[in-house]
Amino acid sequence: MDISNDLISKLKLAKNKSEVLKINSEFKKQVKELYSEIKKCNDDNEKKEIGKKVNDFKFNFQNEFEKVFSSFDANNSNFGNYDPYIFKPSIKIGNIHPLMKLYKMMEKIFINFGFSIVDGPEIETDKYNFERLNMPYYHPARDMQDTFYVRSPNVLLRSHTSSVQIRSLESMSLPLSIISPGTVYRVDDIDAQHTPMFYQIEGMAVGEKISFSNLKFVLITLLKEIFGNSTKVRFRPTYYPYTEPSAAIDMSCPKCGTSGCSLCGGSGWITVLGSGMVHPKVFEDSGVDSEKYTGFAFGLGLNRLAMIYFGMNGIREFYENDISLWNQL
Repeated sequence: MDISNDLISKLKLAKNKSEVLKINSEFKKQVKELYSEIKKCNDDNEKKEIGKKVNDFKFNFQNEFEKVFSSFDANNSNFGNYDPYIFKPSIKIGNIHPLMKLYKMMEKIFINFGFSIVDGPEIETDKYNFERLNMPYYHPARDMQDTFYVRSPNVLLRSHTSSVQIRSLESMSLPLSIISPGTVYRVDDIDAQHTPMFYQIEGMAVGEKISFSNLKFVLITLLKEIFGNSTKVRFRPTYYPYTEPSAAIDMSCPKCGTSGCSLCGGSGWITVLGSGMVHPKVFEDSGVDSEKYTGFAFGLGLNRLAMIYFGMNGIREFYENDISLWNQL
């Protein structure tokens, strides 16, 4: 049986990837023929000897094939005289996604306030997502943040970025001022204002003698910087298990002021933020002295705020990749 090494010699002389792939097809065909010949052989010793030669041939060819094929990637030989970096006037340049555009605006405001940007894991544990935020397993507030479990009962997709605040209390020195932007997940039905995945920005400032007045100043300034100085802001008492006292924050409707329209549901106000003073138990569970330190925390849904800012009709429009819409914004 003739096992020729001509194909390996051809590989070494190949000028581009197309030639290499063509030779590889010839190789596969030849190996198939060789195996057919082995089956016809009646002598067991001869079969073993020929089989060894075929396997050696395969091994040598495949090694040479990988070496030659990868060399074209390293040398960019496929491009020839073509410059892949040349500018083409016909190429349409995309725009910054509206969510990112609004986020960068907000990030700049918080950085000017002295806040740091902190990131954390999207796959979280029950301990950081619920328990350390004063929500033990039996707490009814968990039902409002039903999420997806990666491994029941304790590994899940985070339902808010508050978990990053707890991790920051453990790892960073005080005082601290942080925002934690990122993707969060909840078991929500898809409609005009809800999706199972959305973007959130949460923030926290902790130090000595931090008061509710500090919280009001930061968040009122934030909304006026984004929506204009004529924006009115009001604070309503509400309940969150991880803050006390807690406040829902409404802003005057950017479309009608406070007279009422379809955007604000006729009330003249739109709820855009949740906030409050960090609960002492949250501090104590994180090893922070609640007698010495106080702090405020807040959270907002970036998608919802972007819908209001850009005048969009539904949250799903952010994910449809409509370039014509991005050009308008």
